[in-house]
Amino acid sequence: MDVTALFKFSSGLYVVSADDGGRPGACLVNTGLQVTSAPLQVSVTVNKENFTCGVIRRAGHFALAVVDESADMLFVGRFGFRSSATEDKFDGIGSAVAVTGDRYPAEHVASFVACNVVQTVDVGTHLTFVGEVADAGNLSDVAPMTYAYYHGTLKGKTPPKASSYVEGIS
Repeated sequence: MDVTALFKFSSGLYVVSADDGGRPGACLVNTGLQVTSAPLQVSVTVNKENFTCGVIRRAGHFALAVVDESADMLFVGRFGFRSSATEDKFDGIGSAVAVTGDRYPAEHVASFVACNVVQTVDVGTHLTFVGEVADAGNLSDVAPMTYAYYHGTLKGKTPPKASSYVEGIS
């Protein structure tokens, strides 16, 4: 089986964040997706070992920000290769707070949605959160960053906790 066939699936990069009243969590994912239009719902899939996954579970809501092509590897690294358990990922960057109370980056982001979790699905190593959209907004006209752009142009690697990670293939 050639699992690299899945690398051709089209996806973007997103910052998912949540605040449960304790320590906020945020991480970079490539698993944001609109799933229905009535009611308006999106899903995001997060590794169970990520600090942010537990924060979303406890909070019952999240913000999902669409990373745009203005983002550099420092921005990607901040949200994708560090842990919210030990770092405030929003320190030193522009951010805003969604109606759900979840902070999201306000720079290097094309748009955002704020969602209340209506369903959680256990998919093995990850949890998929389905959220009903409570608010949404556009923040820039810069093109959204695709996972192909991240790998091809920025030469980014896939971290081990990513849903698309395959041992031995970055």
